[in-house]
Amino acid sequence: MRLIILIGLLATLCPAQLLEVGVHGGQHRLSRSALGSSSQSPNAPNEYSLDGGFRLGFRMTTNNDGYLGHEFGYAYNRTQLVFDATGERQGMAIHQGMYNFLTYGAREGKVVRPFATGGVHFSNFVQPGASATQGGGSTKFGVNYGGGIKIKVSPMFLIRFDVRQYGTPKPFPLFNRTGWIRQMEYSAGFSFFL
Repeated sequence: MRLIILIGLLATLCPAQLLEVGVHGGQHRLSRSALGSSSQSPNAPNEYSLDGGFRLGFRMTTNNDGYLGHEFGYAYNRTQLVFDATGERQGMAIHQGMYNFLTYGAREGKVVRPFATGGVHFSNFVQPGASATQGGGSTKFGVNYGGGIKIKVSPMFLIRFDVRQYGTPKPFPLFNRTGWIRQMEYSAGFSFFL
């Protein structure tokens, strides 16, 4: 909540800044999502994986009157924990908070603005039966990048489409886990701007 107030205050005090606030929804897909094994043996097969699902979130962006912007956001990702040996699946969540820098292909004020973005995020992987509000989950920090397009549909509203890739170290204290999870976001959103 403090972050929202701070962003609103900064946007109000800096006349060259424009504030966008919006919601988005879509799909996320995971690759390199084998999580590891409960066995210490280096030859143990992978036992657990993650599968993609839907994504809901919000973004707040401050843009200068040129080609640059800063964006803060949160997303809830619904996913499945897969037990590889049996194929059994259990629902779980990935909560993400992020900061991104944006560079636009068209100046502020244009109807259509393509953009490229890059930034940092955290992902809180909440196991089935656990709660993020009570300290549950495994939090990892990562990097993300992507692009999209914003289209003004009225003097105060715009729609946007994003494609982003998130790289995050693998969660949970399992053996034989190596590398990072790659998460692709495909989303559409609706924003109000000042």
